[in-house]
Amino acid sequence: MPQQDGQIFVGASRNPDESINKDEFLTLKFGNRHGLVTGATGTGKTVTLQVLAEGFSKAGVPVFCADIKGDLSGIAAKGEPKDFLLKRAEEIGLSPYEFDQFPVIFWDLYGEKGHRVRTTIAEMGPLLLARLMDASEAQEGVLNIAFKIADENGLALLDLKDLQALLNYMGENASELSSKYGLISKSSVGSIQRAMLVLEQQGAENFFGEPALKISDIMRVSNDGYGQVSVLAADKLMMNPRLYATFLLWLLSELFEELPEVGDPEKPKLVFFFDEAHLLFNDAPKVLIERVEQVVRLIRSKGVGVYFVTQNPLDVPETVLAQLGNRVQHALRAYTPREQKAVQTAASTFRPNPAFDCAEVITTLGTGEALVSMLEGKGAPSIVERTLIRPPSGRIGPVTDSERQAIINGSPVAGVYDQTIDRESAYEILTERARKAAAPQNESAGDGWTLPGFGGDSSKPTGRRSGYQRETILEATMKSMARTVATQVGRALVRGILGSLKR
Repeated sequence: MPQQDGQIFVGASRNPDESINKDEFLTLKFGNRHGLVTGATGTGKTVTLQVLAEGFSKAGVPVFCADIKGDLSGIAAKGEPKDFLLKRAEEIGLSPYEFDQFPVIFWDLYGEKGHRVRTTIAEMGPLLLARLMDASEAQEGVLNIAFKIADENGLALLDLKDLQALLNYMGENASELSSKYGLISKSSVGSIQRAMLVLEQQGAENFFGEPALKISDIMRVSNDGYGQVSVLAADKLMMNPRLYATFLLWLLSELFEELPEVGDPEKPKLVFFFDEAHLLFNDAPKVLIERVEQVVRLIRSKGVGVYFVTQNPLDVPETVLAQLGNRVQHALRAYTPREQKAVQTAASTFRPNPAFDCAEVITTLGTGEALVSMLEGKGAPSIVERTLIRPPSGRIGPVTDSERQAIINGSPVAGVYDQTIDRESAYEILTERARKAAAPQNESAGDGWTLPGFGGDSSKPTGRRSGYQRETILEATMKSMARTVATQVGRALVRGILGSLKR
């Protein structure tokens, strides 16, 4: 069955006697109601993710997904008629079974397997930074104060050296600043600085800076009407799972902040696949999980669908799980008590099918087979069906290095993010202030600052978010002042639900 207008063909369901029963579809107008793909290693989750991504792309919906093992990059290459694919297509009545390739933009935080993707310290916000550093409550409080000081004094926090310079200043003037902002412990400042050194060693400095990722660049549609598939190279990134989870969470918050309300469109504006989703919730503080649940619930009205991909349904908190309407459950093992509980949990989340026992079937599903329940009608979940997932149209397996490089060279964002822009920000400003303060002839120079040691007027405007990519260095320089001016309220709004200051 080829893809129909307004639907993505997922596969065909089997009757208990193993005969094919009916076709299973994901309805595009419910694509922003989110989804869940779970299953043990080797059961077919990545192929299912590829099938869904291809379906959305073909329908003109941009897709963002992380490529954990490199296999998903094959979506950029045309599939090949292999025997097992042709057999599956015949089993489910997929005729004609056509091979295709999809428009892909490769991204990489390290700039090795795709275009560099960055954000600024200011955009990340204190809450996510604290999560990234595994900071204590006291350390998170110091980070909040650091952002407050930066806001009030026009100190643009773009990269790690900006934050380091501000923390150095706070440590040197802890007594004076504590009287205005609350206790600033030198030990907490030192702990944060040590955590930043660890982040640098793990490569996080590659993530912070400019040009920052422009949200519109992951929401492109190609000339032939296919949604652009943004594939994040995550094989190296997975060596630092906290950075991986924090980056994707930041991206979700950016989408929430930047996109307008659209209600329930006929198809999503963007679909976001969060692979290895358990990394987001592992050891996460309660406040962070609450924020994730809130964003997942509210981002639907922005036309964004979020699909979590993980091994075990227990990896996702119940408050988030309740928001996920479209579900694909591959096989689970049930050898340990936790695995047995996972099987029961997965079975209980489906609308029952009187023809079989979900809990029993989950442990016997074959590779490429899944229990499928999609939203239908007025948004109610369909009765769960045992389904053979359709074969993808793109290549199963990775592209070659030469193929990847050719795609990167011909990308619509080629050259946009390759060169780092290092404009004047907190590091340069504080370094210059310190130099002037150390020069006897400049000891009495005023500059309109209220921070200890600076003196002057307190009306200097606050820093503006700097999260959008500046297309040329000249433009970055000319607009430097404009980008650093905003109100404290504007700053708080921009950080949004996930990056807002904890008070």
